[in-house]
Amino acid sequence: MNVCYDKRDYLGLEVVFSSDRIRKLLQQAEQVGPTDATVLITGESGSGKEMVARAIHHYSRRKAQSWVDINCTALPENLLESELFGHEKGAFSGADSSKQGLFELADHGTLFLDEIGDLDPRMQVKLLRILDGAPYYRLGGTKKVQVDVRLVTATNQNLKAAAEQGRYRFDLYHRLSQVRLAVPPLRERPEDVAPLAEHFLNKQKPGLGISGEAMAMLQAYQWPGNVRELRNVVIGAAVFATGTEITPEDLPEDVRQDGFSSSLANLSVLGEAERTAITRVLESSSGQMHAAEKLGISKRTLQRRIKSYGLKVERGVSVKG
Repeated sequence: MNVCYDKRDYLGLEVVFSSDRIRKLLQQAEQVGPTDATVLITGESGSGKEMVARAIHHYSRRKAQSWVDINCTALPENLLESELFGHEKGAFSGADSSKQGLFELADHGTLFLDEIGDLDPRMQVKLLRILDGAPYYRLGGTKKVQVDVRLVTATNQNLKAAAEQGRYRFDLYHRLSQVRLAVPPLRERPEDVAPLAEHFLNKQKPGLGISGEAMAMLQAYQWPGNVRELRNVVIGAAVFATGTEITPEDLPEDVRQDGFSSSLANLSVLGEAERTAITRVLESSSGQMHAAEKLGISKRTLQRRIKSYGLKVERGVSVKG
């Protein structure tokens, strides 16, 4: 199926979308980009927070300068401090030479700190001082370093709640969130599923399509892992697809089951709608296995539905209510 969508490129990251919510979010990124305000981007894991951060740098006056990013959970606390602020030779065991930190590398550019909610209290204090314009020392250093960095951060946590509970500094939270942008989860913008799925599919296996039934299941699924999960599902389905299209049988079981149930749940009268849908598919199929394949569910699940609705199947073809 062909889908109309917008496609943009931010620092080599291709952004594909169709929803008005993402369009508005990128417009907000364009508005805040030329300023030097610190931006806190919130959203579930895999929803696209880095996309927004890159868009902010793309639209900023610092566009021609450095873009530096790091996930704060990717390194142990002792290494994260060295990574951010640098160190001098001999500062600790294994420090055989001096090293610039990411703040220095991002001087006059943008530094993106992902998962900022996981900083330990000592690092929170040091980061707050830098945001207030204070110079700092590299680890083991005696000469202060002064930088001019635009800071953009992201988190999947509620930092305000964490601050209220004493787990995060209130002053740092307010300093980081001069501007707050929220990325909606994929389940709240199902119109983005089709363009994203086709985009990932074209990257993995050009020429392969997605059947209407499979796409309906993708759009109905709740995507707890958001865009990242959708990409992995599409790539996996493309690997196992044997025909010219990805079909329901190529999708993971949870996507087929939940997608089928969710699509029916969106109908006004769930019980009657599901009963009618199953009846029609059974009547047009050569047997229960064939019907289950069309519905994208297992034969056992179909048999449970038949029993729960009191349907009588004769030789797997005729249906009587």
